[in-house]
Amino acid sequence: MIESMTGYGTASQRFDLGGGLFASISAECRSVNSRFLDLNLRLPDECRPAELAIRDLVHQHIQRGKLDIRLQYQLEEASNPSSAELIDPDVLQKLLLAQEQIRHSVPDAGQLRMADILRWPGLIREAKGSEQAWREASLSVVRQAITTMKEARRGEGQALALIMKQKTRAIREIVKQLEPLMPQIVAAHQNKLQQKLTEMLAGQDAQGQAIQRQDIAERVRQELILYGVKIDVAEELGRLCTHLDAIDQALNKGGAVGKRLDFIMQELNREANTLGSKSVSQESSQASIEIKILIEQMREQVQNLE
Repeated sequence: MIESMTGYGTASQRFDLGGGLFASISAECRSVNSRFLDLNLRLPDECRPAELAIRDLVHQHIQRGKLDIRLQYQLEEASNPSSAELIDPDVLQKLLLAQEQIRHSVPDAGQLRMADILRWPGLIREAKGSEQAWREASLSVVRQAITTMKEARRGEGQALALIMKQKTRAIREIVKQLEPLMPQIVAAHQNKLQQKLTEMLAGQDAQGQAIQRQDIAERVRQELILYGVKIDVAEELGRLCTHLDAIDQALNKGGAVGKRLDFIMQELNREANTLGSKSVSQESSQASIEIKILIEQMREQVQNLE
């Protein structure tokens, strides 16, 4: 489906991190327009083990856009953690062994008090959970937030696609109205040109001033060249319709079409400019202006598409 580059999604979940520890982790994903994929991660230290996996996940689902992802958490310890969960037995065993060795060498040394034992570095476990648990929890909540954000991006993308299809239909209608008028426009220009050539061949310009004979042939040549360049717009109108077909096909196919559509907008604008430069009537000039306005409106929408 067509996706906009603008979207927002959040997710939160409570995870069991082991050792009587639970965490409520929340993820926030926000994306705006960008020519390329620009990812900014803001992760607490506990979630850092998941950074590489999160980046891989983003690249699988997002093609373009400036994407900010932020993770936060709150810890929730179990209400009745056992002493075995709070105290590191290895550290305690080493401490007691060290006490016995010291008392063996220094018999008068006193016993460690409870306060001394509890203050010993590393004896009391800090409930943080394992690295694998944090990685899995962080990746899971980010995946949910990205899914929510992509749903929002798809909704806006579909709305933008409908707007663009309306614009392509409007351009087709302008072309449809202009094409039947072209024979009349050509005939009117031919009559005007014939009058000018008649005046030149008579040796006078439109103001009745005499024209030198040697200038007549050059003037006729210039007028014929100008006529040939200005009148033929059938090719431009045909290419306009071809580009409109390409836009509709891209929108119907879906996926990441923003860059392709941006290129087609450039081609459309080129044909509209050529149509305006070749205009020999008010109708064709007005058609060129209206088409360029519609193209510019479509270009603004394309800047939002992935």
